[in-house]
Amino acid sequence: MAKKMDKVPVVIVGLGWVGGIIASELTKNGTKVVALERGKGRSTKDYYMVHDELRYALRYDLMQDLSKETITFRNNEKMSAVPMREYGSFLLGEGVGGAGIHWNGQSLRFLPYDFEIYSKTVERYGKKKIPDGMLIQDWGITYDELEPYFDKYEKMAGISGEAEQNPMVGKRSNPFPTPPMKMSPALNMFKEAAKKLGYHPYAMPSANLSENYTNPDGIARAACQYCAYCERFGCEYGAKADPVVTVIPVAEKTGNFEYRTYANVTKILHDGKKATGVVYRDAMTMEEYEQPADIVVLASYVFNNVRLLLTSKLGKPYDPKTGTGVIGKNYAYQVNGGATTGFFDDKQFNTYAGAGSLGVEFDDFNGDNFDHSDLDFIHGAGIRISQTGNRPIASNQIPHDVPSWGKEFKQASIKYANRVLSVGAQGANMPWRHHYLDLDPTYKDVYGLPLLRITYDFEDQDRNLVKFMAEKTAQVMKEMKPTKQETSGELVSYNIVPYQSTHNTGGVIMGSDPGTSAVNNYLQMWDVDNLFVVGASAFPHNSGYNPTATVGALAYRAAEGIAKYMKQGGGSLV
Repeated sequence: MAKKMDKVPVVIVGLGWVGGIIASELTKNGTKVVALERGKGRSTKDYYMVHDELRYALRYDLMQDLSKETITFRNNEKMSAVPMREYGSFLLGEGVGGAGIHWNGQSLRFLPYDFEIYSKTVERYGKKKIPDGMLIQDWGITYDELEPYFDKYEKMAGISGEAEQNPMVGKRSNPFPTPPMKMSPALNMFKEAAKKLGYHPYAMPSANLSENYTNPDGIARAACQYCAYCERFGCEYGAKADPVVTVIPVAEKTGNFEYRTYANVTKILHDGKKATGVVYRDAMTMEEYEQPADIVVLASYVFNNVRLLLTSKLGKPYDPKTGTGVIGKNYAYQVNGGATTGFFDDKQFNTYAGAGSLGVEFDDFNGDNFDHSDLDFIHGAGIRISQTGNRPIASNQIPHDVPSWGKEFKQASIKYANRVLSVGAQGANMPWRHHYLDLDPTYKDVYGLPLLRITYDFEDQDRNLVKFMAEKTAQVMKEMKPTKQETSGELVSYNIVPYQSTHNTGGVIMGSDPGTSAVNNYLQMWDVDNLFVVGASAFPHNSGYNPTATVGALAYRAAEGIAKYMKQGGGSLV
């Protein structure tokens, strides 16, 4: 029998960016909060000897143990789903800080178009522009309504960026808290090439601090050292904003916050109308505990948010055959493709130095910033060059016409070690009726619970987008004048390998209609008003950007909603 703990006002499931932001905001206002994190605790000192590519980048030390819990995957319903046994397409973080520890720090706001994608697409092109089976919908909130929360997130994290307003993105109420990062020769080449072609390049907004910074909560952090160990690593300097060095210390300082590690939540308790708490297992001893609470906040990763609702029988599961139900609906990924690689015989670059968000991007072909009338896709991609920093084991780019072994391979590897640049495109991904998340009927985790199943593939929409973007990246690279260049413009079927992006979205989507969405614009469940489901699981589609800034903004919005809910004594917030 589960050991019953004392009731608390708020219990948070997961202690990454979302859990940390909500905990800091509520505890500052005097609310007692308990957070449950299924992984281990962390602090900056854990990363003092972090520059170990084999341990962290290739053996995934910061990631979830797939032998205990994973997902299953198939491209379509005719296929049998099989478990993901080793990491490939995406990386699932675990432990205090979650994926906020091992992210790169690329922090871009979604476009105004994203939040009203259905209305704006129909207004400009008519309903026929949206193919049968594509389930785009407005988010139930506008960019202007969300802008103050973006601003709050950026000030907390100390996001570095350019002072001049970029005409291709949403308007800002305030400049970035810190200046842009340093421009390397490679980034300047890209910037000048893009400008010559009439585009609008800008320094990528960065959670890797460009200078020392103290945020509004009094948290002081040091500037980035450009060591190149961001993605898949924790930052030993605290220069990369993560929950452990920003929001969690604020919550702890209040005296109103407790978090428990190795606490794996397996069930949300409820009576059909209200959530009453959660059940969790101690991941080390397997002991079971019950944590009663007035308010439950799901703040874990996309897959776990969806899975907990399904296993707890909360919300109506999505049925692709009838199109009814909302839990598991509108799963989307990221469309990366159309990159052009340039080989420079007459130039060398120090590409082994860098930072996760050291880069330049232009958005002339992102969102609806360009005319899609004669194009067979909607939305688009940001075109970018990033100098995240090559690492010796995984970095060895050579031209395609060079053998992959032998004398020529060795000679080319040495020659091009510092002579290769790549211009890429990170594209949006639209939801489809036949892309969804549900419980696998066959495979279970270490606790005996069904694994989450992903049914997903790339569509013609994605292939057409990649082909279009490939022409644009090739155009920019040609202007950079490499000795030779190679472009990849074909997108084949999606597979769970190799690594592509950890930007999974959807499954508990937000909107203004309970019939087509699971949560409102405060991320409050329509069906259970004291349950808030926060994170990228709320995105009805995925944009051409990294999701973290929008996740952060929505977390601040949800925290405000929870405070309002407590003040008014319950009920719907919209």
